[in-house]
Amino acid sequence: MADAFSEFVATLKEKVNIVDVVAGYVSLEKRGANYWACCPFHHEKTPSFSINEPDQFYHCFGCGESGDVIKFVKEMENIDFMDAVKLLAERVKLPLPQTNYDSQKTVEQKRKRDTVLKILNDTAHFYLDNLNSGKADEHIEYILKRQIPSNIVRTFGLGASLNFNDLPAFLLKKGYDKQDLLDSGVINSVDGRLIDSQGGRLIFPIINAMGEVIAFGGRALKKVDFGKYKNTKDTVVFSKSKSLYNINLLKKLKTTQNIKEVIMVEGYMDTISLYQSGFKNVVASMGTSLTHDQARLIKRYTDTVLISYDGDSAGQNANLRGLEILKHEGLNVKVVPLVDNLDPDDVIKQLGAEGYQSCLDRAMPLIDFKLHSLKAQYDITKSEEKRKFVSEALKVIKTADSAAEQEDLLKALRDISGITYESLKRDLTNAPAEVRTEEKPAPQRKDNSSVADRASRFVISAYLFGAKFTDDLPITEVEFNNDVHSIISRYIQSKRLMEERVQPAELFEFFEEDSEDYAELCRILDYSDGDRFKGEVAEKYFYDCVKKLKTDSIDSRIASLKSKIDGESDAEKRKQMAQTIQKLTQTKRKINSGDK
Repeated sequence: MADAFSEFVATLKEKVNIVDVVAGYVSLEKRGANYWACCPFHHEKTPSFSINEPDQFYHCFGCGESGDVIKFVKEMENIDFMDAVKLLAERVKLPLPQTNYDSQKTVEQKRKRDTVLKILNDTAHFYLDNLNSGKADEHIEYILKRQIPSNIVRTFGLGASLNFNDLPAFLLKKGYDKQDLLDSGVINSVDGRLIDSQGGRLIFPIINAMGEVIAFGGRALKKVDFGKYKNTKDTVVFSKSKSLYNINLLKKLKTTQNIKEVIMVEGYMDTISLYQSGFKNVVASMGTSLTHDQARLIKRYTDTVLISYDGDSAGQNANLRGLEILKHEGLNVKVVPLVDNLDPDDVIKQLGAEGYQSCLDRAMPLIDFKLHSLKAQYDITKSEEKRKFVSEALKVIKTADSAAEQEDLLKALRDISGITYESLKRDLTNAPAEVRTEEKPAPQRKDNSSVADRASRFVISAYLFGAKFTDDLPITEVEFNNDVHSIISRYIQSKRLMEERVQPAELFEFFEEDSEDYAELCRILDYSDGDRFKGEVAEKYFYDCVKKLKTDSIDSRIASLKSKIDGESDAEKRKQMAQTIQKLTQTKRKINSGDK
C-alpha cells in the first residue's frame, strides 16, 4: 500500500471503535477486559467470540477467525477491502484519499466489481424509465391487478423490460464492454446476439444491505414453459445463496427500532404485500433452499425468525431441512400456519393485515410444526397409519432440548393419538432419534505443527501479550525459525526501540488473508486471553520452550556443518568445522544442564 493510504487506514482504525461496529451485528456482553458474543462465523451456543477493545481486534477461540475492524466488516457485509474501508470512512465522515494502492490483480477485480455495479444501477434506472414511459401497459396492468400502490412501486424500485433488444442497445451505447455486460448477468448471448436476460418481464431489483443493486428478479406476464419468476445469474456481486430480498429496507428499519423478529417469505410479491400492509420486518429467500449464509445474515438483525411460506408448501421436507439450518445457526425458529393453498399475499388480500397478524400470533415452534406436519401425512383414524405416525412423532420429540419440552409434546401426542402418556413415555425411551440436519460445527483448523513450532508459538505469544516472565529475557536473545514468528519478533523489537505500545491488531496488515501465515497468526491469537501465561508452570514451560528453540537451532547448524565437512577437501577448513561443531555441542550441553 502507498504510504498515504497506509496512514489513512491507520487513522481510520483510530477513529473507529471495533466494539461499536461489532455491536451493530451481534449482541455483546462485557466480561472482564473484553466483550464476548456467539461467533457470527460459525454456530455455537456458548460465546467464544472475543473483542479486545484496547487492542482493537476480534478472535474466536472456537473457529479461530481473527481480524481487525476492516476484516470484520468485509466478512459480515461480504464486500472487498476497499468497500469495507469506504463504509467505515463514511461512518466516521473521514474523506478517502486519492491514491493508487492496489496490485494489478486487485485493480482488475475492483474494476470488474465497480463496473458490474454501475451496469446494474444503470439497468435499474432503464427499467424504471420503461415503467413510466407509457409503453408498459401489461406491466402496469399487472401492478394494478396485484393492488400495489405507486409509493410501494417506488420504494421497491419496480421496473419493466419491454423486449429483449432495448437493454443491450442502451448499455452498449453507454460504452460498456460486451464481456462486462455478460458478466453482470443482465445480458445473455444467444447465437452470438445480445439479449435482455429478463426480456418482457416485470422487474424486481435485488438490493444488498449496502443499498447497491446486485441482481434482478423478473416476473413473466404471459404464459411461459419455464418458471414465472427468474433471477439473474450469480456474479461477482451476487450470490443467491448469500442474499435475501428486502434486506436493504430491513437494515434501514433497524436504524429506527429494535427488530424483535423477522418474517421470512418465499417471493417478491409476498414481501411487497406484507410490507405495504405494515409488516416491514420481512425478507424473502427468493425460492432458494435456505443456507447457513442466509441464516447468519438474518441473525445480524434478530434472534427470532417467523417462517411464512405458502400454505401448500410449508410442510415439504426440503423446507423442513432449511428450517433446521436456521435453528442450527442459533435462531429461534417459528412457523406461521396459513390456510391451505394460500400464500401470505392471498391472506393479506382476503383477510387483511389483522387476519395475517392472527396467523403470526399462532406461529408455532419448529418442533411443534414438525409434529403438525407429520399429522397431515397420516390418516390416524386407521390403526396402521396411526402407529406409523406415533413412531415418527416420537423420533421428533426425542430431539427436544429439554425434558420439560418432551413432556409437553408427549401430552400433545397423547391428545392426538389417544394413547396413554405412560405408554408414550416408555416408547420414547426406546425410540431412535430423528435424523437431523447435520449441525455446522466450528470449522476444524488444520494444525500439523511440530513440537518445535508449538514451542516457538508459545514463546512469541508470551512476548506479544506481555507475559511478566519475559521481562528477564530480551526477545533479541531468542532465535525463531518460524518465519511468521520472526516477523512478529522484529515488530515487537521495533516497537520497543521506538518506545511505542505493541498492538497485535497491526499484525493483520503483515500477512495475506487466507494464507497459511495468516492462519498461524490466528493460532497465536488463541493465547490472547492471557490465561496461559499465569503461574510458575507457565513460566517454567516458557523457559523450556526457549531452551528447545536454542538447542534446535544448534542442532540445525551442526547438521549443516556435518554435511559440508564430508565434502570439504581442504584439511584446515575441515579442522575449523570440526572445532565449531565441538563448541556448538558444548554450548548445547551447557544449555541443557542449566535451568534457563
